[in-house]
Amino acid sequence: MYIRFNAFQSIEIAVPDERVPIQHYLRQPRRLVNALVDRTRTEQLSDDCFRLKMRPLQFMMLSIQPTVDMRVWAQSDGTINLESVACEILGVDYINDRFALNLKGKLYVHQSSGVAYLKGKADLEVQVELPPPFWLTPKSILEATGNGLLKSVLLSVKQRLMYQLLLDYRRWASNETELISSDIPQILSLEG
Repeated sequence: MYIRFNAFQSIEIAVPDERVPIQHYLRQPRRLVNALVDRTRTEQLSDDCFRLKMRPLQFMMLSIQPTVDMRVWAQSDGTINLESVACEILGVDYINDRFALNLKGKLYVHQSSGVAYLKGKADLEVQVELPPPFWLTPKSILEATGNGLLKSVLLSVKQRLMYQLLLDYRRWASNETELISSDIPQILSLEG
């Protein structure tokens, strides 16, 4: 039985005022990926592609562990895009051979009344053919359980993004400000 699950999550975070604008921070996809997922569970495949190994998830009586290849890139206006390009389910070959995951997300800076906000959204869709033991379960129960699972995944990513991204941005902005400040005496001595 093929079934489709969907979840949607939006985000709006007030960005602390730092000397280096957050747009500069967002130009580094690796930092964003590290804010989304623990570094021990990521692997950089190319400049803009990362493999994310998720924690095991429970779906009714199944335990699955998705590994998602994610493309992360910045547009010229500073918008960050995320898009899944491949997925593998570890542990259950039957599911892995009949599983498709589609994740699309956007994150951008919005200015309002002099305050910068990070705004974004993520859409997650999974299509899967469930094994025969699930065929006796009513489709409405399967859909509610699957949609709830995807929603909880996106919610945990949102919570991590809200906390970890702002923490990393502050640390990064502070380091960038220190670097700029330490370069000023050298530049002045070169000019004199």
